[in-house]
Formats: sequence, C-alpha cells, structure tokens
Amino acid sequence: MLRETYLLFRHNLRATLRQKIGIVFGVIQPLVFLVLFGPIFATIGTWETLVPGLIIQLGLMSTGMAGFGVVFEKRSGVLERMRVTPASRLALLLGRVLNNAVTLIIQAVLLVAVGYAFGLRAPAAGVVAGLVLVVVLGLSLAALSYAVALTLDDQLFAPVMSTAVLPLVLLSGAFLPMSMAPGWLDALSHISPFRYVLEALRELFAGHYATGTVGVGVAVTVVFALVSVAIGTRVFNQENA
Repeated sequence: MLRETYLLFRHNLRATLRQKIGIVFGVIQPLVFLVLFGPIFATIGTWETLVPGLIIQLGLMSTGMAGFGVVFEKRSGVLERMRVTPASRLALLLGRVLNNAVTLIIQAVLLVAVGYAFGLRAPAAGVVAGLVLVVVLGLSLAALSYAVALTLDDQLFAPVMSTAVLPLVLLSGAFLPMSMAPGWLDALSHISPFRYVLEALRELFAGHYATGTVGVGVAVTVVFALVSVAIGTRVFNQENA
C-alpha cells in the first residue's frame, strides 16, 4: 500500500505543481486579510495571534474545499475507472490528501514569510512545530472534504462547503480570541475542534511548547485526523466497491 500511496501522491503533486498559479490564488484571501486587516489588528493584538488564525482560515479554505477535485472526476468518469484498479482504497485517499497537505504547507510558509515582513516575531521552533500541526489538520480536512464530495450531489458540494467554512473560521477565533466573545458564543466555539488547534498554534508561535493548551490541541488534532481518515476511507470503499 505504501508504494501505491507514493505513486498516487507523486502523480497528484506533479499535476498540482504544473498549476502553480492555483497555489498562489489559494492563499490570496488570507494574504489580503494579513495586509489590510493586520496593521489594524496590531494596534490591539499581536502578529503572533493573528497569523495563526489566518493559517487556520487558509486550512479550512484550501484543504476544506479539496473535494472539488473529486466532483470533477465524478463528472468525467475518472472515479468509474478507479473501480477496476488494484490500488487499495486507503491508498487512493492518502495519495490525494498528502498532495493537499503539501499544497497547504507551501501556502502556509508563504503566509508566514509575509507575516515576518509585517512584524511577526515567532520563534523558528514554534513555527515549525505549528506547521507540523497544520499539516495533520490539512490531512484531516482534505479527507473529510473528499467524503462530503462523494456523498453529496455534485451541485450541492460548493454551496454546502462554502456555507460551512465561514462559521467554522469565525468560531475558531481566527480573527479575535474567543475569550473576547460573549459567553454564549465562547461556549458554542468549544464544540469546534479548530478552536483547540488554533489555541495550540498561538501558544507555539508565542514560544510556549510544554503547556496544557498545546497538549489539548495536539490530542484534538490527532483524534480528528484518525476519525476523518476513517470516514474518508469508508466512503471511498463504498463508492469504489
């Protein structure tokens, strides 16, 4: 299965890298927030608070919408042809989500680099640890996105996912910490796993590593990844049985 996963990952990555403009466009919106909203936010907060939030926004927008690729493949008949391949269904899924994770890390590095130009002063170790966490989160989101794309009607994927992403971004505390929100909204945000991941990311960017917040964030990310990949694999098995 490892060889199958690698071959599929390599094929998907080559296709992605041939469309470099797509990688750039995927990070445009968080960059616009960074450039236009960042200087305003810096008067009441810090770049170490804002940039992790924009990375979570990027993850939800980039890997959360990864299922668009499957929608097109369903229409073109590519998924039909996959049914006769000997590749395991887990490899078919992992080959895709690993490519999405690489794309996300390229975009996140670009976002962090621009953040440093504007005033971000996060320690290198914290940034690296945070990006590892983001990669795992990206794998999870991509797997769920594919599962949703295979489950929903082709015409419903875009409106459903677009509608879901915005409240998830806001409830994560991407733009302002949820501790500043009204009590009911703060309580509601605890339902979302992205709040815990973001809080861990902010701790890492602040140079705090062995904290309870980081531990909870890592645990939530790992559990979310296991559940997401399990759901994605099950849906792929059903669709390609």
